[in-house]
Amino acid sequence: MLNKVEICGVNTTKLPVLKSEETRQLLLRTKQGDRLAREQLIRGNLRLVLSIIQRFVNRGENVDDLFQVGCIGLIKAIDNFNTDLDVRFSTYGVPMIVGEIRRYLRDNSAVRVSRAMRDTAYRVLQAKEAYIAQHQREPTVEQIAAILNIKREEIVFALDAISEPISLYEPVYSDSGDSLCVMDQVKDSKNTDEHWLEHIALKDAISRLSERERNILNLRFYQGKTQIEVSQEIGISQAQVSRLEKGALAQIRKGM
Repeated sequence: MLNKVEICGVNTTKLPVLKSEETRQLLLRTKQGDRLAREQLIRGNLRLVLSIIQRFVNRGENVDDLFQVGCIGLIKAIDNFNTDLDVRFSTYGVPMIVGEIRRYLRDNSAVRVSRAMRDTAYRVLQAKEAYIAQHQREPTVEQIAAILNIKREEIVFALDAISEPISLYEPVYSDSGDSLCVMDQVKDSKNTDEHWLEHIALKDAISRLSERERNILNLRFYQGKTQIEVSQEIGISQAQVSRLEKGALAQIRKGM
């Protein structure tokens, strides 16, 4: 798919490339209502769309669909670009195209997100696009929070909720044929060597207790019963339960 020459009926090998001055002149003519200049501007930036969709082709999406969605982002960027500001079109166009593709991928995601969370995320994206159109740069989370009058945490949670899930086996780096996957970067803080050694030592220490002591610890710490409840169940006083419990814990600490 990466080497596909024809996408949506467009021969990508014959796409024109515009120079900076050509792009600027076409943008000015487009703002004056010149539809021919707008069409030339769209066609002259299809290579930009093509380069951007390369980031998303490994997600299993159809390249033709991604290209069409990217073209929608390109058209939005052309129609909303502010020619009064001294900013390159690509600086504004790239995030617009990327945002359109990401929105498409989010809407087609298999992960279900609550309507309220999704609505918040879309409000954030709309505010972000409006800010970019006005200032020709991306806003910070704090600036979006001020615009929408919502907490910064809500913005972060909403955007995270609609983010495209990544496979643990998706390559993130490759060198000399050896790929590094997301799984390789995930740290397991629970099943470490130290944890297993502690588990073995604990099991060994408990095995050295008497049956009554093991029973008391089981009732107290696994079943969550009080000392009085344990004393009633095994038929000894609460004071004896307390003494046996303390002795068993001390023996375990010594054994570990």
